[in-house]
Amino acid sequence: MRHFITLNDITTNEFNHILELSASIKQEVKQGNYRHYLPNKILAMIFEKQSLRTRVSFETGMLQLGGGSIYLGSEIGFGKRESIKDIAEVLSSMVSIIMFRGMKHQSVVDLAQYSSVPVINGLTDSAHPCQALADMFTLHEIFGSLRGYKLAWIGDANNVAISLLRAAAKLGMEFSVAAPDEFQFNSSTVKNLIGENVTEGFNIELTNDPYKAVKNAIAVYTDVWVSMGQENEEEERKKILQPYQVNAKLMSAAQSNAVFLHCLPARRGLEVTDEVIDSTQSKVVQQAENRLHAQKGLLVWLLNETQLVK
Repeated sequence: MRHFITLNDITTNEFNHILELSASIKQEVKQGNYRHYLPNKILAMIFEKQSLRTRVSFETGMLQLGGGSIYLGSEIGFGKRESIKDIAEVLSSMVSIIMFRGMKHQSVVDLAQYSSVPVINGLTDSAHPCQALADMFTLHEIFGSLRGYKLAWIGDANNVAISLLRAAAKLGMEFSVAAPDEFQFNSSTVKNLIGENVTEGFNIELTNDPYKAVKNAIAVYTDVWVSMGQENEEEERKKILQPYQVNAKLMSAAQSNAVFLHCLPARRGLEVTDEVIDSTQSKVVQQAENRLHAQKGLLVWLLNETQLVK
């Protein structure tokens, strides 16, 4: 049985296969062909955090694949009313697969430890692998093979940046992170995050200069400066990160065919200007839609193409 807790849980070949599978399923849908790859399969979705794209993409995906889904919010008292162990064991005796979107990364690790069905990380404080999977799927649709291409991350090196770093390492991309020292990776952290599974072509650049980061980049990516749970740091973060706003001037320093990416929701006028996010370079809607298609590929791979042991 396989889980999808971080991108370190899959190999480069498996990553590429999931992207190919996602592309095939997306093409079928565009042609009006909704093949039921997962008939009678049920996805349980545990939410500790608010969601738009994660909930809609997983629910829609399971429906289109011939299965169903169950939304589980605060009413289950995750880790409070019942222990994670009890929830995992009981829930996995009734459903086919579990998705968890929550606060602490250790919670999804513990959930997977006690579950007898695959567990997918829908977001934690230190990883967002489904987002990175959809992002790489989007870039692959636009540019083809990504090996050797440069992706620039601007702003706080957060959980999304961590997953993109792992994705870049597996696909052989250059990854440049422009962030102030307070919110930047360090070399030892990078090594621990990606481990030994690195594809030829991968290179990491850590800088505090956003213009250096975007030079020769085919994609410029940013995220909110203040995530859920960081509200008490908002004013300080806005002040420190102001020089890292993605605006038209910064985008013009990237390659002429560069695209803009954002995992959404965005705070317009802070990390990105309207001029950029509403421009023809912006692929945020395509990127958001691809959460649906990439996760369908992931679900089919986990439930149909890996060995499940209950």
